[in-house]
Amino acid sequence: MDAYELTDLVAQRDASGRPYLEFISVPDLSVGLYVLGAGQPDRQQPHTEDEVYYVISGRGKVTVGDEIRDVGPGSIVFVATAVPHRFHDITEDLTLFVAFGPAEGSRGLG
Repeated sequence: MDAYELTDLVAQRDASGRPYLEFISVPDLSVGLYVLGAGQPDRQQPHTEDEVYYVISGRGKVTVGDEIRDVGPGSIVFVATAVPHRFHDITEDLTLFVAFGPAEGSRGLG
């Protein structure tokens, strides 16, 4: 069994100095922790896999395609392959659980 504690993952992500920490990667799934500070820009590009975001903490907005919505603790957002998306207007540091299916980077846009 692989098991993780959020506090440990946050510490690992903080130590990395990067906004994203991937902590599971198998062929059909990858999972990570993504943290964006209040006012910080989200510079991600569309992905080649479907993904789901779960907001652990924080507040802001997300744009997926041409739709915009507020997000906060407990929000779940699905983003289909290749759809432009970004978090913005972040008023409280966002901590996001991210799952990609299949694993991030495992297939190219066709």
